[in-house]
Amino acid sequence: MKPIYFDHAATTSVDKRVFEAMKEFFHISYGNASSLHTFGRKARTGMDKSREIIANMINAKDSEIYFTSSGTESDNLAVKGIAYAYRDKGEHIITSMVEHHAVLNTCEFLESNGFKVTYLPVNKYGMVDPSDVKKSINKKTILVSIMHANNEVGTINDISEIGKITRENEILFHSDAVQTFGKLPIDVKGIGVDLLTISGHKIYGPKGVGALYVRRGIKIQPLLHGGSHERNKRAGTENIPGIVGLGKAAEIRAEEMGSEFKYLSELEDYFRTNLYETIDNIKFNGHPEEKLPGYLNMSFSGIEGESLLLSLDLEGIAVATGSACSSGSSEPSHVLEAMGLSPETVQSSIRISLGKQNTREDIDYALSVFPKVIKRLKELSSVSF
Repeated sequence: MKPIYFDHAATTSVDKRVFEAMKEFFHISYGNASSLHTFGRKARTGMDKSREIIANMINAKDSEIYFTSSGTESDNLAVKGIAYAYRDKGEHIITSMVEHHAVLNTCEFLESNGFKVTYLPVNKYGMVDPSDVKKSINKKTILVSIMHANNEVGTINDISEIGKITRENEILFHSDAVQTFGKLPIDVKGIGVDLLTISGHKIYGPKGVGALYVRRGIKIQPLLHGGSHERNKRAGTENIPGIVGLGKAAEIRAEEMGSEFKYLSELEDYFRTNLYETIDNIKFNGHPEEKLPGYLNMSFSGIEGESLLLSLDLEGIAVATGSACSSGSSEPSHVLEAMGLSPETVQSSIRISLGKQNTREDIDYALSVFPKVIKRLKELSSVSF
């Protein structure tokens, strides 16, 4: 049996069409996009095309898209950039307890520099209550940052309602859409966000490239200094092959988003139903309906999630225990803890995230492996105690 990859929320393979689009900009049109000669102009053209594709996907203007090195950099630029640009108006930021660490750690850094941050709770599904956003706003609030969908459980937040609240209170609103861009339709004007984070490697594009939407007219303090790149918002020679790859990946997602949503929903339903039938005491975490398709965050009573991950890996199945960005840490999932799960349930959890390459045969193989692995781990656990 070929190795099976069930960790698409962490990263994806590069689509062959994306790779082909990038190749020219490695060894033919490899100029610096700031150069005026033909090589530079061709690079600039490739970058401009990608900017246009991404802007069109989210109903933005080309001039509102800024390229970065990653979703993490985009989150940092959004949160720090707004905090420092608007510090004269206030020092209060609102976010949630289940954000990606690119937002949480940035907020903690800002707290150490005199800012005040409110970390909103979530319900048992990992969802932020918009009314909590409204109640937390005060005269010093300058930014709300709430993710579109959670990277561990796939729960989708009511971004439109939060956007309505921030507009009514004239407060800027940032959303990390790394998990939703290219998977769900996004209209930045319709949902009322002022800043939106995008990443390439979650949508079958390359690693090392991301983007940030910044609504026209908004001030933002750059993180990097040294050049006039990205209209003075992000110094440094642009990663043209990566940017072209991000644009091509976005173009493909615009065409295939609907069909993939349906396909992954069907695969997930098949997987979920059969897991219920074959494994006792399984708990699915996250919202049952308001969620991204293909995300299965599960807890297994009496089993350590990391042991299950390693055992499945020996059987050729790759899964995750939480966010890939914190997998090197022994700390339990901050998302599941915020959802109110017991320490035992948190520690017994794994995440499966399906992708377009996965098949019914992949799931059938996993279904044949899961029961025997879980049985063995439970037996080992009973002997340990």
